[in-house]
Amino acid sequence: MNLDRAVLAFAGVMVLASVALAHFVSPLWLWLTVFVGANLLQASFTGFCPAAIVFRKLGVPGGCAFK
Repeated sequence: MNLDRAVLAFAGVMVLASVALAHFVSPLWLWLTVFVGANLLQASFTGFCPAAIVFRKLGVPGGCAFK
């Protein structure tokens, strides 16, 4: 798995987790979904993604989106 796919997979897991938490715990967990979506949107314009930095430091091989 390369860096791009790892970031997308992580974002997907976070969205699904926040929806499950919103359903079973509190609707306020939907703010996590908003945060993940906003972060994906800003990363598409700026190329800066904190998750990509963390995955890169963990040794995930690079992809084309986050150089």
